[in-house]
Amino acid sequence: MIDWDDAFENMAYIPGGAALPGQWAEAAGAYRAEMAKAGRLQEDVAYGDGPREVMDIFAPESESRGLMVFVHGGYWRAFDKSSWSNLARGCVESGWTVAMPSYPLAPDARISEITQCITRAVTVAAGQVPGPIRLSGHSAGGHLVARMMCQGVLPEDVAARLARVTSISGLHQLGPLTAIKLNDTLRLTPEEAEAESPAGYDPLPGVPLTAWVGAQERPEFIRQTRLIEEVWGLKGADVTSVYDPGHNHFTVIGGLEDPDSPLTKEILR
Repeated sequence: MIDWDDAFENMAYIPGGAALPGQWAEAAGAYRAEMAKAGRLQEDVAYGDGPREVMDIFAPESESRGLMVFVHGGYWRAFDKSSWSNLARGCVESGWTVAMPSYPLAPDARISEITQCITRAVTVAAGQVPGPIRLSGHSAGGHLVARMMCQGVLPEDVAARLARVTSISGLHQLGPLTAIKLNDTLRLTPEEAEAESPAGYDPLPGVPLTAWVGAQERPEFIRQTRLIEEVWGLKGADVTSVYDPGHNHFTVIGGLEDPDSPLTKEILR
């Protein structure tokens, strides 16, 4: 019998994992201060009425080539935009404007409500930045950007501008989450889990998806990556999967800081 709690556990399997959130916050704060000093950061841009319905927008030094939206992870229950600001660096230095939204967290919000928030965030950011749109997200954020690629989620004019979606260590089939202790917080019903699983939808035609995962991640995250590749590939989507050698669930996103990393180049491909 599968131990689903163990299957979705990441931190306990990564040496020094408990110290990581503090390190992330320090690196994010330093980059945010750097960009604010340069006058290239808009903080707390509202995309809704709630206190967490705000985003930071990082501008490139020269004319913007388009918009990249990064959606953070944390199992829909932890962190906010300010925990990950440094991950904007790679795309910003490549000439792209980067928007990083916060969103309401469980248990105050259901996953279906968080999906609606990210839809609004992408729509508002798209209204501020012309050109193509690229979406990326990590873990729960990978789920949320994959939901944006499902037909009928984004407004048609915004969906028409999507150039690529990159789900990093994303969760694409939520049914197993109903069987774990975390669901005391998420409050997922079987019906909502099915309705919020990207794998159950048709993807937007003509929009490429990259499913990127660390090769040293927990088997469930590798399965979730393979699942979306297979299901959406059979529906005719252009899906690329990458099993990043040597990386776990947290080191896998480090490449976003580097404009020359394979991950940044794939997001902007």
